[in-house]
Amino acid sequence: MNDFKSLMFLDRCRFIFKLLGIEYDVMRRILQLKLTMDQRRVPTILKANSAKKKEGNQFLKSLGIYVLYGIIIIPFIFIGDNYMLQMSLIFGVIMFFLMTSMIADFSSVLLDVRDKNILGTKPVSKKTISAAKMVHISIYMTFLTGALVAIPFIVMVVSKGIIFSLLFVAVLILNVLFIIALTALIYIFTLQFFSGERLKDIINYVQILLSVGIFVGYQLLGRSFEIIDVAVTYTFSWWHIFIPPIWFGAPFELLLHQNKTTELLLLSIAAVLIPIISIVVYYGLMPSFERNLEKLLADSGKSKKKTPWFNDYLARFVSINREERIFFELSAVMMKKEREFKLKVYPSLGFALIFPFIFLFNNLNTGTSLAEIGTGKMYLTIYFSSIMIPMTVHMLKFSENYKGSWLFRAAPIADLGVMHRGAVKAFLVKLYLPIFIVLSTVFIWIFSARILPDLLAVLLAGILHTLISYKFLNGDSLPFTQSFEFAQNMNTGVSILLTLIAGVFAVVHLLALNFSYGVVVYLVVLLIATIVSWMKIFPNARIL
Repeated sequence: MNDFKSLMFLDRCRFIFKLLGIEYDVMRRILQLKLTMDQRRVPTILKANSAKKKEGNQFLKSLGIYVLYGIIIIPFIFIGDNYMLQMSLIFGVIMFFLMTSMIADFSSVLLDVRDKNILGTKPVSKKTISAAKMVHISIYMTFLTGALVAIPFIVMVVSKGIIFSLLFVAVLILNVLFIIALTALIYIFTLQFFSGERLKDIINYVQILLSVGIFVGYQLLGRSFEIIDVAVTYTFSWWHIFIPPIWFGAPFELLLHQNKTTELLLLSIAAVLIPIISIVVYYGLMPSFERNLEKLLADSGKSKKKTPWFNDYLARFVSINREERIFFELSAVMMKKEREFKLKVYPSLGFALIFPFIFLFNNLNTGTSLAEIGTGKMYLTIYFSSIMIPMTVHMLKFSENYKGSWLFRAAPIADLGVMHRGAVKAFLVKLYLPIFIVLSTVFIWIFSARILPDLLAVLLAGILHTLISYKFLNGDSLPFTQSFEFAQNMNTGVSILLTLIAGVFAVVHLLALNFSYGVVVYLVVLLIATIVSWMKIFPNARIL
């Protein structure tokens, strides 16, 4: 096996592990084996091309991409001299990339049950096994963090000086410790109360929430600062204590600008103590965590539940015949159960849900009241919810269980179009319609019932948008019959054009509002176009 440089560096800290009662030589051998095996693992960030032959250490190759991501941080270094703003934004970006990678790539390390099965039967102490797991993750997080901040750090040294840069390194170490501990504690408490299968679902949802949360987080982060005569000022609010990037920005303002307010002192203490406390708590709960990992080995399969009467009625209502109903139900189950599908699709659903409100919120921030907004045409921002349609429709082709798609060809199905119709209807009913209903309910509350015809037009435009996207992106490819390895093989130009269709519908809708009965005419045109498109794309079919 290779003798990795990271392990050679670790040898210098041998005495620390021995003081903690850890068998260093045994831990080192475990790490050496783990690092050797990890050379074959393809990181999530490279999985778009995983169909190609991979040689060499894939993790080290992925670091080049993180170096490029680090360039995003550089502009924030030059945002004036307000360190709270600069460093809060910088640590916000860093935390997003590191937490996403931690959950996407290192959950399998943290939740590895092979240690218990293989090493647990050997004369190796549990403390040594746990330490090996922790150091294993820390080695990778160190490499990943180093790649992400390498270029920004050089820029900091040149532009801000050595003291600023050294403080950044110190705070960054606390930041990484907090991320590792926070992720581990989420898993610990989840396993304490839920099954292993539920934990897998929660990991999936956390990945999704992280993707969506960055948009909401930056909205809150941006509103923590006020621009007065081009100067940026920071005003503390109680809820800032729940935004970690602000913690890690506070020490720079406190120490370098000597801004010794009580609020900044409180946030700086949080930046130091919370990561340390988190690690201590994680270390203390580690034995319980290792015991609860047995839940991941248990058979979590449950007896098949009867389909709820509402879902059964819905399937019968939207389907033409029994075959189409079967594929509608199959598609609905696939979209609900497949974790890879949810990971790729649900973030865009979250964006579709929050984008219209972000634009409304920005309008409120300019001083316009909600009552004034309610008399205008800002409800057309609901068209932003349609930007997720092309990508989601494209994903209907893929499945983790694509190898079982031969059953579709073997089954005595006279019309393969029932598969396409079932999948499209499942998308519209299970994914698009719930988002549309939520947005419509809030918009009716803001703009009153006068916009009901407009909302109906938006719904028809969404259905037509779905049909156009399905025709150009999926064609004759049967739903759920391809591997997610090829999900990135999407014509970027066509995808952008299909996304812009939502903007075209919004502009036409806006023009229609300038004429008497313009919305009614727009509705009729959309209805005819939708029916004709459905018949052309799915011959011998009706919408319901």
